[in-house]
Amino acid sequence: MNVLVVDVGGTNVKVLRTPPAVPGEDAPLKLASGPDLTASAMAAAVRHATAGWAYDAVSVGYPGPVRGGRPAAEPHNLGPGWVDFDYDAAFGRPVRLINDAAMQALGSYEGGRMLFLGLGTGLGSALVVDGVVQPLELAHLPYRHGRTYEEYVGVAGLERLGLKRWRKRVFDVVRRLAEALQADYVVLGGGNVKKLDTLPEGARRGENANAFEGGRRLWEMPAFPVAAQRPAAGADAGPPAAAH
Repeated sequence: MNVLVVDVGGTNVKVLRTPPAVPGEDAPLKLASGPDLTASAMAAAVRHATAGWAYDAVSVGYPGPVRGGRPAAEPHNLGPGWVDFDYDAAFGRPVRLINDAAMQALGSYEGGRMLFLGLGTGLGSALVVDGVVQPLELAHLPYRHGRTYEEYVGVAGLERLGLKRWRKRVFDVVRRLAEALQADYVVLGGGNVKKLDTLPEGARRGENANAFEGGRRLWEMPAFPVAAQRPAAGADAGPPAAAH
């Protein structure tokens, strides 16, 4: 199966067909993103950039919470219109949508209990236990002096603190979260991981390509391995089901 993997970020939308149609075709396309990017504009830009490409299915890494295979809330760093958008119709193919950190986590997983933290525009997070991905929303939890984890280790924190102090906070956040979630190891991904000259104990550097491997893995099985999500507060829902 040929899968078009779309990794939606706050700075770029990265697109790769996997497996590559041509050997060595492993560099993703980069399309402009930003605070005004809507779901419709994203899909149109991807379709235009990949015109003529053959693919059977699409995986979308979404920068926000996902429940039941759909966005549960609008993203913090992009434009509106993501929650109710018809992704299958826009791409003309079946689409599986997953939190972007969870997609990279799935592609990075090598067994055991793994915590993934994505150091990008914000802070992505996911936990993988025995092959099952549990997307997390740690970015907006309180951390220090009324600010959140994301405000310290995301781009805003880097710009406010400077590189040396930002690195110190990254080490502290990794230690705290790894201990709290009892992780066997931590994978650090995202565009700003390259700004770390050393890594916290028990952590390894993730590769950007892991997101695309995660997108491919979503279509390796009939039901992809994402933990069931609780319904939103006040929702009248039955027992939670695995996301599709």
